[in-house]
Amino acid sequence: QAQLVESGGGAVQPGGSLRLSCQASGFAFDRYAIGWFRDVGGKQYEGVSCIGGSDGSTNYADSVKGRFTISRDNAKNAAYLQLTSLKPEDTAVYWCAAVVRPSGCPVLVSEYPYWGQGTQVTVSS
Repeated sequence: QAQLVESGGGAVQPGGSLRLSCQASGFAFDRYAIGWFRDVGGKQYEGVSCIGGSDGSTNYADSVKGRFTISRDNAKNAAYLQLTSLKPEDTAVYWCAAVVRPSGCPVLVSEYPYWGQGTQVTVSS
């Protein structure tokens, strides 16, 4: 059974950094794209970034380009989201999600069937 567990969230001041981790189990990790999403309120989710299963292709939301970096280590069945230059508007619950996609990665929430439990990121002075 596919399982995703996020960690690394916390409270930081504006301009600070965090590294979110997504530990996967129960599926062939390198065949799955990983997406990171965040709750922007009203049960709406914003696609933050995604990375292909084995080709390493990535996508970023315009709001985080140049500040966030997605990566993965298929040998460890883990994906990461490095958050830098954090702003108060980055405050949200962040989820990782998985979908079968060895190359490329979809950006729509609806395309991802497997989800973690979320990790809270709070940016405040």
